[in-house]
Amino acid sequence: MQIEGANFGERQATAELVREQVPNRGGKKGLWRVLLRWGVVAAVGTAAALLACNWAIGRAAAGRITAAGEAVNAPEMRAALVLGCARTLLDGSPNVFFSTRIRAAAALWQAGKVSAFIVSGDNHRRDYDEPSEMKAALVAAGVPEDRIVCDYAGFRTLDSVVRAKTVFGLNRLLIVSQPFHLRRAIFLARSHGIDAYGYAAADIQARWALWTLLREQPARLLAVIDVLIRRQPHFGGAPVPLPGDEDTSSSTRPPATCFPRRVQRV
Repeated sequence: MQIEGANFGERQATAELVREQVPNRGGKKGLWRVLLRWGVVAAVGTAAALLACNWAIGRAAAGRITAAGEAVNAPEMRAALVLGCARTLLDGSPNVFFSTRIRAAAALWQAGKVSAFIVSGDNHRRDYDEPSEMKAALVAAGVPEDRIVCDYAGFRTLDSVVRAKTVFGLNRLLIVSQPFHLRRAIFLARSHGIDAYGYAAADIQARWALWTLLREQPARLLAVIDVLIRRQPHFGGAPVPLPGDEDTSSSTRPPATCFPRRVQRV
């Protein structure tokens, strides 16, 4: 009996020692459960936020976009805002987003829907100039040079649409871009008191634009946040007359205050 009691006591001591030496197995499982639970909560919350943003943006743009190829049905405006992108991709191949936007803008001119264009894009480096490339392409497509003005501080869609009002004096305008981009641009414009409509450039097949389409979802979330916090363009500027306004010449360029100091042109 004493031997059996001793063995029982040894077994208890051994089991206790094992429990003390391996305490983290259950702890790790508990940690993973917590992480999984919060991961699910975060995923559901993100999905709900994206759905809400897509609903708000879609609602703002509903009935305000003229389909590609139907320029004759677009509303007549004083000016159209062409949203910028690079003319070529990183590998040097043509960017179809660029070429289709240029064709759409030229179609508006040929249909007599606008009398001037604002080409707005990024020019944060001297060797990267979206507005000048868009202007040159529009001229090549038959739009008179003196009907085009460049906005070199359109770093984001928000900057482009808000500056169309604060710098170029437009409270009503027609925006040119792809349909998915137009919805966000119209949402931003209307949130800043601009009566905005869109003319759609030809849409790009998903297989060629997958990354751009995926990037659009966080961009929409950021657009709603920008509206909620009342974010303003990075650069302001003195008023700039549009082609056709008094005292406007074909050589008119935005004053230095319209673009970043590090890329001011002389």
